[in-house]
Amino acid sequence: MKPQNNATRELVNLDGLFAFKVDFDRAGLGEKWYEKPLETKLEIGVPASYNDLFSDQAIRDHVGYVWYQREVHVPRGWDGSRIFVRLDAATHEGLVYVNDKQVAHHIGGYLPFEADVTDHVRAGESFRLTIAVNNELTQATIPPGSIEVTADGRRQQKYLHDFYNYAGLHRSVWLFRVPAVRVEDVTVVTGFEASTGSVDYAVELTGATSDHSVSATLMDAAGTQVATAEGAAGTLSIADVVLWQPGAAYLYTLTVEVHADGQLVDSYSLPVGVRTVEVRGHQFLINNEPFHFTGFGMHEDHITIGKGHNNAAMVNDFELLDWIGANSFRTSHYPYAEEVMDFADRHGIVVIDETPAVGLHLGFAAVLGGLPRKTYEEGGIDDAVSASHRQVITDLVKRDKNHPCVVLWSIANEPNGAEEGAREYFGPLVDLTRELDPTRPVGYVNVMFDTPDKCIIADLFDVIMLNRYYGWYLSTGDLKTAEQQLEGELNAWAKLHNKPIIMTEYGADTQPGLHSIYDQPWSEEYQAKFLDMYHAVFDRVEAVVGEQVWNFADFQTSNGIMRVDGNKKGVFTRDRRPKAAAFALRRRWRAGQN
Repeated sequence: MKPQNNATRELVNLDGLFAFKVDFDRAGLGEKWYEKPLETKLEIGVPASYNDLFSDQAIRDHVGYVWYQREVHVPRGWDGSRIFVRLDAATHEGLVYVNDKQVAHHIGGYLPFEADVTDHVRAGESFRLTIAVNNELTQATIPPGSIEVTADGRRQQKYLHDFYNYAGLHRSVWLFRVPAVRVEDVTVVTGFEASTGSVDYAVELTGATSDHSVSATLMDAAGTQVATAEGAAGTLSIADVVLWQPGAAYLYTLTVEVHADGQLVDSYSLPVGVRTVEVRGHQFLINNEPFHFTGFGMHEDHITIGKGHNNAAMVNDFELLDWIGANSFRTSHYPYAEEVMDFADRHGIVVIDETPAVGLHLGFAAVLGGLPRKTYEEGGIDDAVSASHRQVITDLVKRDKNHPCVVLWSIANEPNGAEEGAREYFGPLVDLTRELDPTRPVGYVNVMFDTPDKCIIADLFDVIMLNRYYGWYLSTGDLKTAEQQLEGELNAWAKLHNKPIIMTEYGADTQPGLHSIYDQPWSEEYQAKFLDMYHAVFDRVEAVVGEQVWNFADFQTSNGIMRVDGNKKGVFTRDRRPKAAAFALRRRWRAGQN
């Protein structure tokens, strides 16, 4: 649960400059670098990717561990509390040390983890915090990858996803305190009948006994109490409920309190948006009203800081979403920072929340010039990958289950959905997601190879999400043929599955400033005409309920002849300047608005 400041809890943000050392020789763990100050002149800002911050290419291309270190002071008033260190993300593996002791180890680069350090620190004193971060991807990680060693001994990271493997402490680091008896978790499920809303809540406690009581209070946006209940689980009823709606967010505040002998022991508050989500035939319903997704696949990607979270940059991105008329985005291809989800809650932006399961299609190796191989076999996407996949699904749902902005779980991007073994792999993962959260639909994003006649897993999911590039990778520059191909496939999906279709990717690489009077790929005019063609097809296929362009902004990728300084499919440049397509989208998505 995200830490917070209140009457019983306190947190200290540890962002800023850390000492930084790159473990070129893979010696840090063996030599126990955490036992003393790092021997380095380098400093690094947190949060940020480390790759683009330094002028040394060896640092940018490093495969292995890097080390962060700083002194941390524990407030003297924290005696008697449980004290934790929390990392909002360490990409892709994090080891945390307090002085000489390892207190945490976590694999998975986009979700938070924490450690109880109470027994290793003292209130009013300082300690040495050391964090080792490893950027290696293996065949058992999510996302998967492999490491190759060159003839001269250099280690190179290989992976099948088309975005740069930025690494480091991408999100905030915290020190926080909580009571020994405390609220460990809260789950809310909302609904409404006519004008009456409901908030079902369930509280998980740590350290409580029969002497402890739990109460829940719901306040409206003006701070007026609208409902109360007693007990660790119950239902709060709201007369004249104001719903959370796309583009019109309304948030209540749920406060859970624990008391003993009339004294407040712990308190935890969270925002609650009352809304429902349902799939019915070809419709995607929010609050029983058909919803049409407009927006983007996005990336946490900015110049210099890479995937590091920055609140100012976040605000600017949301402002551009509003300017262009987007109502949604997909967290492609990993969970985004919690601050992003909180902002979407407050501003009524709808989110498709995606796991980091990208690159689960080993046939892509052939596309990229390697040897083709089967996907679902030992040493490929096997039981070890499945275990990692289960873990990230579990952690993602636990983190984001209470966000009203999240309306759909996407458990994978472009896996192999046509090969033998796909159903056996994905069936249990779908069941797990529904077990963890029965209130939201579950989907995955289908790759362009897996047409309706080839895909064998679409029926397992609640929605059809498609990435299609007719007119770019297929029928390049021939929009008339591309239009026929696209419409034919969408109609085939609609006929085969009585489910809503969301186009989660469609787009064309575009070099800003390149212009042409012809249908010339890479020109700004071609990108705009490409999108216009897709939209004309969408408007003719009733089952299409969403259009999320790939991509919001240009982003960095690994080196390759298909990419010139990254992927250029953004309708904004990497520094957020609009291309011609941005204005075309604005005209479509803001039609009838001021």
